Parts: sequence; C-alpha cells; structure tokens
Amino acid sequence: MTKTQKAEIIEVLTSEFKDAGAVVLCDYKGLGVSDLEELRSMARAKDTKVQVVKNTLATIALKNVDLEGIVIKDTNIFVWGEDSVATSKVVSEFAKKNELFVIKSAYIDREAADTAKVEAFAKLPGRDELLGMLAATWMAPVANFTIGLEALRAKKEEESAA
Repeated sequence: MTKTQKAEIIEVLTSEFKDAGAVVLCDYKGLGVSDLEELRSMARAKDTKVQVVKNTLATIALKNVDLEGIVIKDTNIFVWGEDSVATSKVVSEFAKKNELFVIKSAYIDREAADTAKVEAFAKLPGRDELLGMLAATWMAPVANFTIGLEALRAKKEEESAA
C-alpha cells in the first residue's frame, strides 16, 4: 500500500469518525466471509458502517478526531455509525449469533467505553421505538377523551330511550 493510498484511507476514516456517535472495535478472527457479509448487511440495514482497517491507520484517524484512550492491537474490525444505539445493537446482535465475534471496546458519544457499556446501549430502545412511544403518549389524552365522549353519548341515548 502506497503512502498516497494510506493518506486517502486516513482522510476518509477521519471524516467518517468525526460524525460517528459510536465507533466499536471488535475481534473477528476465525469468521468466514459469509459471516462478515451477514454483519455488513445487518449494519447496512441500520445505517452503520463496517470495515477492516490497519491498526496504525485507524489509530491516526481516531487521533485526528480526538478519540483516544483505547489501545488498538491484534485483529480488529471497526463498526461505526451516527446513532450509538443502532451501532451497539448491530454488534451486540451479531456477537450473540457468532461466538468468534468479540466486542473489545468502543467510543460512545466521544468517550472510551467498555463491552458492558456497549451491551447497555444495545438494550435501549431505538429511535423509531422511542418515536412510537412518544406518539402513543401524545395520543393517549385524545383517545381517553374520545372514549369518555362515546360513553356519555351511550348513556344519554339510554336515558332518552327510557
């Protein structure tokens, strides 16, 4: 790999990591191509990116966006996305399916995090679920008011019929 290619990779990763809500480092040693393709398709579905990067290039890109505090060594695959909950869900779900895939560490909301924090974020409801809960909460008073009006109408009809 030439210096120009390395510089391009660092530049792309720096711009990607700058906007990322979470960057998760995982060990993928022993996984087959089909397993990695499954991870990539899961990630695509949640607007998350997956890439195997040389440790030195990734370290430089992370330093460029002031993400430090994690030692990067051995084989790593990087998973990142703007939504930290969605990114955590992708790696957590895939780790449950594949015992060879191990979550090592992460940067969540620009802070170094361990595996336990990634798992905790994976258990949180996603953006769409939260929006659904919010809509249901907003609709509850209207629904209750409508139910009350219907009960009042039925009672008045009974009284007038009697």
